[in-house]
Amino acid sequence: MSMIMRAILFLPILAMIFWGGASAEEVKKANRLAKEKSPYLLQHAYNPVDWYPWGPEAFEKAKKEGKLILLSVGYSTCHWCHVMERESFENKEIAAFLNQNFVAIKLDREERPDVDQVYMTAYQAMTQQSGGWPLNMFLTPDLKPLTGGTYFPPEDRNGQPGFPSVLKQIQEVWETKKDDVVEQTAQMHKQMEQYFGGLHEQNAIAGELDQAVIDQSVPRILANIDPVWGGLGTEMKFPQASVFRFLLQSGDPKAVEAILKTCRHMMNGGIHDHVMGGFHRYAVDREWLVPHFEKMLYDQAQLMELYLDAWQISGDESFRRVVKGIADCVLRDFTHPEGGFYCARDAQSEGKEGKCFCWTVKELAGVLTKEEMEVAREVLGVSEKGNFLDHSDPEPLPNQNVLHFKKPRESLTAEEQAVIAGIFAKLAKIRAKRIPPATDDKILASWNGLMIGAMARAGRVLKEPKYLAAARGAHDFVKAKLWDEKAGRLSHRWREGDRDETAQAQSYLLFLAGTRKLYEAELRKDDLAFALKLAEGALTVFYDKKSGGFYQGEKRADLVLRLKGQFDGAIPTESSVGAREFAILGEITGRQDLKDVAGKTLKAYLGLIKESPGGMGEMLMSLRFYLEKPGRLVISGVEGREGMLGAATASFDPNRIILGNEGPVSEFTAGLKPVDGKATAYYCVGQTCQLPVNDAGKLKEILLKLNEESK
Repeated sequence: MSMIMRAILFLPILAMIFWGGASAEEVKKANRLAKEKSPYLLQHAYNPVDWYPWGPEAFEKAKKEGKLILLSVGYSTCHWCHVMERESFENKEIAAFLNQNFVAIKLDREERPDVDQVYMTAYQAMTQQSGGWPLNMFLTPDLKPLTGGTYFPPEDRNGQPGFPSVLKQIQEVWETKKDDVVEQTAQMHKQMEQYFGGLHEQNAIAGELDQAVIDQSVPRILANIDPVWGGLGTEMKFPQASVFRFLLQSGDPKAVEAILKTCRHMMNGGIHDHVMGGFHRYAVDREWLVPHFEKMLYDQAQLMELYLDAWQISGDESFRRVVKGIADCVLRDFTHPEGGFYCARDAQSEGKEGKCFCWTVKELAGVLTKEEMEVAREVLGVSEKGNFLDHSDPEPLPNQNVLHFKKPRESLTAEEQAVIAGIFAKLAKIRAKRIPPATDDKILASWNGLMIGAMARAGRVLKEPKYLAAARGAHDFVKAKLWDEKAGRLSHRWREGDRDETAQAQSYLLFLAGTRKLYEAELRKDDLAFALKLAEGALTVFYDKKSGGFYQGEKRADLVLRLKGQFDGAIPTESSVGAREFAILGEITGRQDLKDVAGKTLKAYLGLIKESPGGMGEMLMSLRFYLEKPGRLVISGVEGREGMLGAATASFDPNRIILGNEGPVSEFTAGLKPVDGKATAYYCVGQTCQLPVNDAGKLKEILLKLNEESK
């Protein structure tokens, strides 16, 4: 956020405050949140705080009574959100002061990513901190940000004010200096509007889109990769899939080696759920050992893609097994009976972080043989003391072990591997009987788009029909529940028969990407037609025709600032996804106007790419696609199509497009016909094609040869 720090002034009136822990009394009376659909809001439905959901009722109350708004933003699997709820929002005394002096609003950031981004950006600009959740922002009655923080402790600690002190301080300033606060808040808001309004115009004159931008980015990002344990930095580690994929696909030998090492350390570490599959959100240490235990759908989707890349590039079968473990975890734990994918699984069960996932020596000794216990100690790092203690819990569980490969997996003997497989099989049966973490069972079109694309690709590459069927089932679910055909509008969230009324660029563009990948996996022309509908909708509602790029939210009265995502974080920014998808659709359809959207969007982000390439992994992959002449593999005809699709996905080329010759394809593509009544493949660049083939084995040979020639 360095450009924001340089460009925006922050209010000098109030200090920022962070961190701590305490207890709260149980409260039975329901507040307004009990009528909401968000699992996060429902978690707070019995707090003594007089919570309002984000909406007109709360806004009108703040204006009528002249009160500041406390906007508290989080999500259902957020660890520190749980801690702050337990310590402060369940505390009757804190709640009473809050209720008397503020209008308190709870917001699920996953339901309204556009609103969350406005206030997170304001917080970062004011404090020069990176931010996080819970985000607790104080707003004027007209929704302009005043000040705020992330997690606040329940009492003053180590020279830092606790949440009650913060509330009293802010209320006093509001009561005594209201005019000054309103004026300075308005000034800061105007500065933010001017800054962000001009940001992408400035970027658009930052230079030309050329290969040098990519070539210079690789060593700069590589310099920040931990040479020992992989990943970015040398402290806590996040599975930053988009930047890892960019480096892995670069072809640079050092970059490929570094990311394959990263993939191995992640899959060997405690961040990987070895017993039941899938990955936890992030590791609190350098070695990928101790995670925050929540599992997010978007992580599973992006890591499936990363490990598919790693397997196809390296041939290492352990990467293939990781992909299958993630996919099977999603099918078991994240799938609605009618087909959509749930958002997340919590870190806590029975009120304890990691309880479902960790093991004591006593528990293990009760089910494992003596030989298995020896292997568990030597290979899986099990000890009497354990390696995980929840310091945020006033009564943490003792002696908890996060299973990980203390001894590298690749160094194990066949005998050790067999013993470990037996250990995991036994523990899986026990885990299945434990009280599981809560599931955030809302369905987001955006995150479903990510998983649909990953499942569709995994189904083809791994030759697993159940994964392809899951992708199709989820796609049908989202279209049935969230797409309004008459209005041509995609809602963002569905839960228990209710869909929201907001449109988010994240949903349009990620679901577009998932639809396009599903099209490439099955070549159904209706999927391609629907992808184009989503593209047209995204252009109408979110595209910045003047400067390029996509706004996160639509024009709404409750959105005081329309922002474009700045960096590719846990989820790629909307503009990064849009740049690639519009470039691909341009190639498929032959439409130059779609390619122009991609080019203008990339141009708008050129300055940010050059400034912070490590935060632009997805955008860099989109730029690489845009600059290269992508190969189009056209498969026409039906008889034998499945075999040809299998051959088409057997080798790895991130910029290869697979398409049929029916539906809204280019006139040139539509003219490529099957030979001898069999499915026939044409490999084309521009309007030049190799000789057609209708033998799957021959197609596989051709594509492997092309890959070798491109290295």
